[in-house]
Amino acid sequence: MIIGICGGTGSGKTTLLKRLYSQFEEQEPSVFSMDNYYRPIEEQKRDGRGEINFDLPTALDQDRLEHDLKRLTSGEEIVVKEYGFNFSPNKHVLITIQPSELLIVEGLFLYHYQGVRDLLDFSVFIDVPPGIQLERRLCRDQGTRGYTHEAILYQWEHHVTPCFENYLLPYREQADFHFRNDEYADEDFEALISELSVRMETGKIWRSGN
Repeated sequence: MIIGICGGTGSGKTTLLKRLYSQFEEQEPSVFSMDNYYRPIEEQKRDGRGEINFDLPTALDQDRLEHDLKRLTSGEEIVVKEYGFNFSPNKHVLITIQPSELLIVEGLFLYHYQGVRDLLDFSVFIDVPPGIQLERRLCRDQGTRGYTHEAILYQWEHHVTPCFENYLLPYREQADFHFRNDEYADEDFEALISELSVRMETGKIWRSGN
């Protein structure tokens, strides 16, 4: 079974992934993060002000991403460089991902990349109020990435919001489950686990959106 998790920046994709992994740990699920396929800085597109825009589908190496994901779903292990925003090009850690009967995939362009979307058995779209997402983005990028408050607000207006509206929101209604990552998070997590467990136990699995 292949579970996909999608949501905007600061929506909590990684947190939900970790919760799902812990819930189904006995099945030793594989985890596939699309973040590990960001292209090098020199290959990234810049906007009219000369700022790098990481919030475009072209920011990731789509061909390599889809190739590796298909290999993993075919039962092959893959080796990828773990992405970190502040990593030096020579400091990326190689990680080996083993195939498993349960695979969790997460990333911004989960639905936009046709080759990824076609592989999903079940998909989750995380809903979070924009104000909370921006607050989380400010906290993260000022604390760990060294961005100024002004730079983050510029990215939010010119990169992040257009990305969400163009490459995530149009696919929202195709998701099998809408996860509210706010005061309803625990309630929705229980509902999500219940639905996934039933599908696993009964073998009631179909491609996402069908």
